Amino acid sequence: MLLGVDVGGTFTDAVLVDDRSTLYTAKVPSTPAQQSLAVLEAVRLVLERAGASPGDVGRFSHGMTVATNALLQGRTAPTALIATEGFTDVIELGRQARVHLYDLCQAAPAPLVPAARRFAAPERMGPEGELRALDIPSARRLVERVAQSAPAAVAVSLLHSYADPSHERLLGALIVELLPAAHLSLSCDLVGTFREYERTATTVVDAALSPLLEAYLRRLSSDAAQLGLREPQIMQSSGGLTDLDRAAGHAALTVLSGPAGGVGGALLLAQLAGEPDLLCFDMGGTSCDVCVIEAFEVSETADRVIAGRPLSLPALDIHTVGAGGGSIAWRDAGGALRVGPASAGAVPGPACYGRGGTAPTVTDANLLLGRLLEDSPLAGDVTLDRSAAERAVSVLAAELGLDVLNCAEGIVRVAEAEMLGALRVMTLERGIDPRSFALMPFGGAGPLHAAALAGELGISRVLCPRAAGVLSALGLAAAAPRRDVSRTVMLSGDSLCRERLAAERDALVAEACGGLADDATRVRVRHELRYRGQSFELSVEEELEPADGHGRPLGPAELRGAFARAHRLRYGYSDDAAEVELVNMRASAWGGSPALRLGATLAGEPPQRELRGVVFDGTQLETTVLRGELAAGTIVTGPTLYALADSTLLVPPGWSGQVDAQGTVQLRRMESG
Repeated sequence: MLLGVDVGGTFTDAVLVDDRSTLYTAKVPSTPAQQSLAVLEAVRLVLERAGASPGDVGRFSHGMTVATNALLQGRTAPTALIATEGFTDVIELGRQARVHLYDLCQAAPAPLVPAARRFAAPERMGPEGELRALDIPSARRLVERVAQSAPAAVAVSLLHSYADPSHERLLGALIVELLPAAHLSLSCDLVGTFREYERTATTVVDAALSPLLEAYLRRLSSDAAQLGLREPQIMQSSGGLTDLDRAAGHAALTVLSGPAGGVGGALLLAQLAGEPDLLCFDMGGTSCDVCVIEAFEVSETADRVIAGRPLSLPALDIHTVGAGGGSIAWRDAGGALRVGPASAGAVPGPACYGRGGTAPTVTDANLLLGRLLEDSPLAGDVTLDRSAAERAVSVLAAELGLDVLNCAEGIVRVAEAEMLGALRVMTLERGIDPRSFALMPFGGAGPLHAAALAGELGISRVLCPRAAGVLSALGLAAAAPRRDVSRTVMLSGDSLCRERLAAERDALVAEACGGLADDATRVRVRHELRYRGQSFELSVEEELEPADGHGRPLGPAELRGAFARAHRLRYGYSDDAAEVELVNMRASAWGGSPALRLGATLAGEPPQRELRGVVFDGTQLETTVLRGELAAGTIVTGPTLYALADSTLLVPPGWSGQVDAQGTVQLRRMESG
């Protein structure tokens, strides 16, 4: 059996898939103070529902928000930084680019390492080799000074260590000797590419988060072992699994661990449904994550910014906004209705959860509009209290001068506007026409808002998975191991030749494949090129034979031609007279992934049907409410409210569709008349 467990800000989801592709799910409230408690409870519950024991689980995959939340909340370990003499303040200087160009009072986040814990290494490495030697006595004295500051973690990022890491290795060995209890992050082990600020900032984030993540993962592994489970494999931001030791040692690899699982689940469903182009959004209790699947591929980036801090590591291209079911609605200083980014989270949760929450949230608004069912508990046996939701929303309604239902509908529309902005960032702002895509909602709250968002974007088809509420956990169960290696090569002119390309590529591929426990099933190399003098690169990819990573590599002429095409597509022109420079090479290797197929929903007990009033555009309409499993081929016509096991699908008037063989509800917007 395959087990996937995803920890979210509000709920923790578990999915178990057996060898007959039967799917078992569980959803329990998250336990922010000790997240492993919710993980083990979700595992216990899903095993009980499957009638299975821990020994039946062949692989345990885990995604979580531990590192993300710690970075967002500033809960990091006391960290020291060793940098080349004269460059210790690079993490504070940063770049001159401003996110808010005309807001002169906008400040960048404070460095994770204060000035008192930044130490200068008396050395200098150039891109071509050593310029100033680092002798052992000087290095030892430096590390002794670092030890006196009593850090829990040490980050080492020296100039040009991507080209020659010998000085970093020397300092690393001394830190292990003199500070054995401190976590160590070397930039040469984490980021193999140039750009000093981003490389140093990434290494500092890694060092500052790793002690916290390691403590969590070690405890989870110990508790899982006592339960009889295998050691968990951890989802990386890149969408691939890694072993627990590597994740615990490099927390920066897991900052987007949870959202990456959702992308994996969406990609699995896209392949099963034969839909190559999907626009996906994952709306949970705390946030909404948006990604684009194009030709069955998810775009990636090696330059992310999380909480104002750059991360130069491979990551799926996901855009996140603070709009979830638990997002709090409020009135701003100008009298406007706002939603998020603050969230009621799992504790105390929305007011309607009856756990002490008093702030109005999106979930409270949906309950008042009839879009959630008071007599149908949410996953995790959360019973909804309509009167508590009404009390919370009525306070805000009075502040805004609205009646309660108008305020509730306003809350939903503002939240949808936030999500719509994220969807437009990933499509229209990048030259992608969303009308040619199908929209796939998931997360516990996503299917409630899918049709409204599709209508705003001109999208005519919506695909709602049967497991929408736990799709991130399903993506974890279906994920493959992955290892990434990158290196700055700076090849141009005569040095950009076929022999040098093959040598660099083969070395990277061998290192990436060597980092997998089993043989690679897929190998990809990305070449990042630019015209000489440009500041940013464009990627050219090649797929290699997984058997040995060899084959006929792309030569200089093919690379230049592919780069010219990419440049014309992005910028509208190419320059055949300009010199092309190969800046970075990145190799990725994947291990084997399980061949999952979700079993069809068999015809059994017919779903329960009843009629209730649901508010659409200010008018209450008589709406069909469906509960229970829908067999393949079942027709669904709006207005309908379908209570799935872990989420709720709202089908407004003007939409209809049917259930496919995997249990996915495929909706289409009907033509006028």
